[in-house]
Amino acid sequence: MTLSPAIVILGPSALATARRIQALYPQAVIHGLSGRIEADQAYADFGDTLRNLYRSGAPIIALCAAGIVIRSLASLLASKGAEPPVLAVAEDGSAVVPLLGGLGGVNRMAREIATALEVSAAITTSGELRFGTCLLDPPGGYALADIEQGKRFVSDLLGGERLRIEGNAPWLDRGKLPMADNGGRTLHITPSQRAARPDELLIHPRTLLALVDSADDLAARIGQAFEQAGLAQKSLAALLAPPALMTDKHLAQVAAEFAVPLRFIRPEDALPPQLQRSENLQLLQAASPEAAQNIGRPLGRLSVIGLGPGAAEHMTPAVRRALDEAQDLLGYETYVKMAEPLRDDQVRHCSDNREELQRARHAFELAASGRRVVVISSGDPGVFAMAAAVLEALEERAAPADWHAVELEVLPGVSAALATAAKAGAPLGHDFCLISLSDNLKPWAVIENRLDHAGAADLAMAFYNPISKARPWQLGRALDIVRTHRAPHTVVVLGRDIGRPAEALRVLSLGELIPEMVDMRTLVIIGSSQTRRFPRRDGGEWVYTPRSYPQP
Repeated sequence: MTLSPAIVILGPSALATARRIQALYPQAVIHGLSGRIEADQAYADFGDTLRNLYRSGAPIIALCAAGIVIRSLASLLASKGAEPPVLAVAEDGSAVVPLLGGLGGVNRMAREIATALEVSAAITTSGELRFGTCLLDPPGGYALADIEQGKRFVSDLLGGERLRIEGNAPWLDRGKLPMADNGGRTLHITPSQRAARPDELLIHPRTLLALVDSADDLAARIGQAFEQAGLAQKSLAALLAPPALMTDKHLAQVAAEFAVPLRFIRPEDALPPQLQRSENLQLLQAASPEAAQNIGRPLGRLSVIGLGPGAAEHMTPAVRRALDEAQDLLGYETYVKMAEPLRDDQVRHCSDNREELQRARHAFELAASGRRVVVISSGDPGVFAMAAAVLEALEERAAPADWHAVELEVLPGVSAALATAAKAGAPLGHDFCLISLSDNLKPWAVIENRLDHAGAADLAMAFYNPISKARPWQLGRALDIVRTHRAPHTVVVLGRDIGRPAEALRVLSLGELIPEMVDMRTLVIIGSSQTRRFPRRDGGEWVYTPRSYPQP
């Protein structure tokens, strides 16, 4: 899986250029130095941030001097073949310098960024300067057979040898290669597996598909079939299987082992010509890598995600990846906007916040058709949010069988209670409970009963959905119940829009709290009898509930 680029800046003077680059790569995240710049994600240490991004394999676009980047990454540069693209870009966008990742497409990225910034990329790779293309980094759908052979091959061309091409290599038409019908060096575009001669370079097109009807010993059978046919496994484009195998985990593991997609075909689907057939396996050959990518239907995936409280730095990397890979996004419009930046080709399905079950069913319909779908919640999807609605829709008797074949995942987020508690200190540091005061989906009598028991148990409490225009009296009644168990000096924390630009935190006592201080965007935390408050150096107060509890 290709990770989204990380744009790393040190100060506000680089932000305008960073945004221009982000427009080119909408899924890129801008990382800004904490306290100096408001960016998508804050960091505290430049070197540690670069090293962590490098280890993750994310392309890095650093808007600073090239020397700073090299010194920061110097300790990690042992394995040249594993480098992600790393570029240095001048803060004002006047220079684009590819530094690392020649085999990962860094020069291609440099040219894309330079074009967007209307400057020239500082390409220093000899072969690319001379020929305008990189034979060692073929585009998607093609795989280089041997990198060391490739290096010698390019060196020969730089030394004056002429080239001829056998096979279909359309991307090379835009280059300036030294072509000649009687060239002394040959580039073969072939799915065949063989040792390259000293005067040739092999590139394998990903045009082969393995059609299987069983996952038993599949990896070995694929390897044997390719060996018997004299074909290169690097030419494998995908595994094809009947829909009955959609839930076969071993099949998915084999596809991951070969680093190819898994797709499903129906009996009526048209297939490319067969190359070889063995027991439970057929090798097929598509006309081109592009054609191979359009055969069969992928397994649909439904990710139920939590954005966290709102700030980009509180979003987990797994959630960001799911958003990056999504084709369809479903959710309340406010939450969908919070998930930006999004690509133009991603379809947004916005609906009212009270249409959870309809949204969940729609998400399954889309995913069952083979699409990658994300259902968006704020906070954590499993805390008064969409994860329960999605599972409820899946459990319905009327749920179609193909919904159960969808790859379903729930990705956690930082809940509003935890985000507010962290801002205040640790008011939930001991036993606590979360209670929604909305009676839209449960009787108010149930809520009152739970409030009474939570109060009697001396639990700290966090109230979700505390009040709204349609429910103006419930918070007042809830406080009446709580006050039968809590003293007026009990510590209360109000967190409004925590993690968003207009966030506000207030610490007060239960005796001071009135419903008019709260709205639907406020998270209310009522401490236990042990919750404490004390001054902090910025003039506010720390709040915490000790982990120990008085012995009876």
